[in-house]
Formats: sequence, C-alpha cells, structure tokens
Amino acid sequence: MSESVLPIRIYYEDTDAGGVVYYANYLKFMERSRTEWLRELGFEQDALRDEEGILFAVRSVQVDYLRPAIFNDQLAVSAKVVGQRGVSLTFYQEARRADEVLCRGHVTIVSIDARTMRPRRIPRTVMERLALATENNS
Repeated sequence: MSESVLPIRIYYEDTDAGGVVYYANYLKFMERSRTEWLRELGFEQDALRDEEGILFAVRSVQVDYLRPAIFNDQLAVSAKVVGQRGVSLTFYQEARRADEVLCRGHVTIVSIDARTMRPRRIPRTVMERLALATENNS
C-alpha cells in the first residue's frame, strides 16, 4: 500500500457562502485520508495511544488550492508517504475530481508521547509495516 485513497462526497455543510468547498475542509478531508492510511496498515489511533503511548500531531502543512469543488462532487483524497524520519512522516496528498487535481499539498505529522506531549520515535511496528507496504508496492 504505497497510497491510500478515500472517497469523499461533498455535502452542503462543506461549502461556503459562494457554494464552493471551504478551504479549511480540505484539511479535514486530508486528515481522514491519513487516518484511513493508518487503518490500512493495521493501526487504529486510539490503540496506538493506549498500547504504544503515542499520538500523531500535524507539524506543518503546505497546500495549493487549484480548482474549486462544489456541492455533491465526488472526490478522491489520497495520502502517500514521501518522507520519513525517526519521529515524523511527510505525506503528499491530493483531492481529485475524476482526473482533475483540485487541491494538493504536503503534510508532516510528528509522533508525540501521549503523556508528555513531547516528540517520540514512531514505534518500530509502525515503521516495519510501512517499510513492508512500500516494498510490496515497488
């Protein structure tokens, strides 16, 4: 699994007064896509908190808004790891309508200790499954 893709339907509540998706909602869609990516690796975030003592937090976001999505559009929101370090993962993400990229960006998440809220190495089990998934899709 080198890339996870989550289908998203645009609801009226996702749009602004102009009838287009409010820009901050793309960040929510990207968050959901990263969560599903983690699930596809076999991890639930609450279990990582309870069993491994870690949380993932967004450290940085760089997003380009290219075209608007509107009410009732069907989007595909992808998440693909493009960089990794001991405590962080960087994702390249896109929101697409058919073959058209509407929004794209890089999001870096950091692993933090659930008690101290300080950076902590990503658990070996997560990194091993990521490596295996990447290897199987090469």
